[in-house]
Amino acid sequence: MARAALPGRLNGRRLVWRIARLVEIRDETPSARTLVLQIPGWPGHLAGQHVDVRLTAEDGYSTQRSYSIAAPADGERVELTVQQVPDGEVSPYLTEELTVGDEVEIRGPVGGWFVWRPTGTAPVLLVAGGSGIVPLMAMIRARRQAGSRTPFRLIYSLREPGERYYAEELRLPHPGLDVTYLYTRVVPDGWARQAGRLTIADMNTGGWPAEFGPECFVCGPTGFVETASDILLAMGHDARAIKTERFGPTGG
Repeated sequence: MARAALPGRLNGRRLVWRIARLVEIRDETPSARTLVLQIPGWPGHLAGQHVDVRLTAEDGYSTQRSYSIAAPADGERVELTVQQVPDGEVSPYLTEELTVGDEVEIRGPVGGWFVWRPTGTAPVLLVAGGSGIVPLMAMIRARRQAGSRTPFRLIYSLREPGERYYAEELRLPHPGLDVTYLYTRVVPDGWARQAGRLTIADMNTGGWPAEFGPECFVCGPTGFVETASDILLAMGHDARAIKTERFGPTGG
């Protein structure tokens, strides 16, 4: 995730680097995996926040990237879903070489605006482009964990069915959650909608009317986020209720 991370502080709290040990790996797609990390002293986090991951080589060279947290707070466990970036510096190591028992450095949680709290009562619209589903999935899981009855709608745009994250979990019944899939290149056999990018018709069908006053969370590549935000504004949604996160191949 390419974000402008806060320079070491969040709400007056000093962010420190902690040692995280990998305890579980789950494959999501051929090029993405979920890493479950155990982090002693982890202070907890909100759905939508992210962390900085730092790797240090034997010669002392260090590099870091930011990754969204994929699940709500669960003691000292933190889940990250990482998409391998071709020619990337960090993601190939995390997706191909890191094994259970290995350690990395984690700093966070970071971010206090692009978050959903279970105390919220307004309907929620989640709009994901590709791996932008990660922080939105944390919100879906936080809703389930809290037993919230807040109605959720998810519009999930991706290139083809094989790139769906959390496919089995999202196939399960989630009362109060409606999921709409959009495919931009390849569609499943018998799929009614043709392959194509997000449109106002898709948002009308899968989203909420503006008069319902929903909280809107949009996450994905910059072009996708701009398109989705423009559509929501054109539909009459309050700009203050539209929260966005953009990502790219490198971290901030």
